[in-house]
Amino acid sequence: MAILKKDLTALRKDFKALEKKMEKLLKAFETSAKPKKTAAAKSVKKTAAKKAPAKKAPATKKTGQVTATDQVLKIINRSKKGVDVPTLKKKTGFDDKKVRNIVFRAAKEGRIKKSGRGIYVAA
Repeated sequence: MAILKKDLTALRKDFKALEKKMEKLLKAFETSAKPKKTAAAKSVKKTAAKKAPAKKAPATKKTGQVTATDQVLKIINRSKKGVDVPTLKKKTGFDDKKVRNIVFRAAKEGRIKKSGRGIYVAA
């Protein structure tokens, strides 16, 4: 029982110390989070409020600019047997998540299809 009481007392002290640190952090955050209003910020808000958002045309691809999806699809299209994600990662230099997202999106759009487990071929 004595050991448990000592442990609980020590924990209470730790919690109080943490509470003090949190209060200091909150005060520091509140003082730094207050936005300072300047003339430039006011004018930007006024001009932004006046303009009504126009409907945007669909994004068009600029010529000469190769996207990450284009790179991955080019590799898949060149392969007759199909390509897996580790091979795509090695050839493109992209990280795992980026390659998997590109492959998922392309498969969903019907640009590629699965020929086996983890093997992708041109559609």
